[in-house]
Amino acid sequence: MTVLGIDIGSRSIEVVAMDQGKVVEKRQAPTTFNPVAQLLALLDGLDAGLAVATGYGRKLVQDLDLGFPVETITEIKAHGLGAHHLFPAGRTVLDIGGQDTKALSLLPSGRVGKFEMNDRCAAGTGKFLEYTAQIFQIPVRDFGAYALGGDKPPIINSMCTVFAETEATSLMAQGVRPENIALGLHLSIARRTANMLSRVGLVLPLIFVGGVAHNPCMRQLLSEQTGAVIGETLFIPDEPDMTGALGAALWGESLEAS
Repeated sequence: MTVLGIDIGSRSIEVVAMDQGKVVEKRQAPTTFNPVAQLLALLDGLDAGLAVATGYGRKLVQDLDLGFPVETITEIKAHGLGAHHLFPAGRTVLDIGGQDTKALSLLPSGRVGKFEMNDRCAAGTGKFLEYTAQIFQIPVRDFGAYALGGDKPPIINSMCTVFAETEATSLMAQGVRPENIALGLHLSIARRTANMLSRVGLVLPLIFVGGVAHNPCMRQLLSEQTGAVIGETLFIPDEPDMTGALGAALWGESLEAS
């Protein structure tokens, strides 16, 4: 029987369909201002015996008549399950999404031991990068590669998007290379993130998931800040933003088996 994992995040919605332990389909779409319509479009043509929803919009799914039962789990649990499934040796998980950042320590069994979550502001999240990329008139998908062109990052003191913009504009007026400012903005996130990881007890290998894990500059800086080597002790899935939906689907399969 097919089980669906649904992750409704602030920026995107992911759906993973699993059947007997194997992923049979993946779908993704922007959340937009109408997540219900986006979700229904993603689910078109999919049949399932059970769905498990996670993410900030998970309770929206429970109110829909989908023709099959819907359970919910927290983002912490979903990302822990998904990350452990992809990289069983991993002991710490970092998820940087659109509007929150999560740091999790994993027990050898894959269960979450300790976690920290920043969901009160956009500091250090994908939204922060998206907002600051606009200062440089660069699409956020290209911002990481642009920042890698810097070599002398200035210190960005503020993690507030508004004040960070003011700092960046002031540095530009002082003649600092834009690439260096962009690198400094990324470095401020990497340092903040490394502090979060240390508070949950960073143990390598580290698994980096979430949409921001696509960013090449964040990958490099996270490696430098934690001492983790990409591909050896820093693991990044090919589709890091699908991890939550995968974990939700895995939880659904465990419910079906019990």
